[in-house]
Amino acid sequence: MLELAILGLLIESPMHGYELRKQVNVVLGWSRLLSYGSLYLALKKMLKAGWIAEHVSAPEPGAVSRRQRIVYELTPAGTEQFRGLMADVGPSAWEDDNFDVRFAFFSRTDIGARLRILEGRRSRLQERLDRVQQQLERTQHQMDRQIDRYAMELQRHGVESVEREVRWLSDLINAERRDESSRDSAAPPAQTP
Repeated sequence: MLELAILGLLIESPMHGYELRKQVNVVLGWSRLLSYGSLYLALKKMLKAGWIAEHVSAPEPGAVSRRQRIVYELTPAGTEQFRGLMADVGPSAWEDDNFDVRFAFFSRTDIGARLRILEGRRSRLQERLDRVQQQLERTQHQMDRQIDRYAMELQRHGVESVEREVRWLSDLINAERRDESSRDSAAPPAQTP
């Protein structure tokens, strides 16, 4: 997912390492902060693969630092790699570790792929919700035996969180389908010879 995040950001514009790290951390989310070591290891691998190129830029006039900066930019091979990664709509696309990064770049994904990923994510979460609800029911039955009320509240919170995400995904899926049908109805009719 780190490679996808880097490629997705560089498709927008070239960046130097410091800015790239800040932006990757935004895409990865608050729970996964990227170290410089991990970033530069990934960049080195991507340079070797030919997905990105680096250029040394002179310091800006009046800048506090007089150091030159290395600016990274996407190559055509990197653009193709990004498209290939975004076209993957299999189960890994909707897993917890991957979904957020993919979602951050949904504007660069075709509607069919977006729908498959959203529906897969919703299905996966619905399965999780069913399991958590069953566990909550078992815990409620055991409540008579003095189960810790905080453990019970944590389970209830888990159920509510997953229910909220399932509703959010359903709203997104419905909006995508409305957009798709409005585009289809606005398309000119096909000419028959």
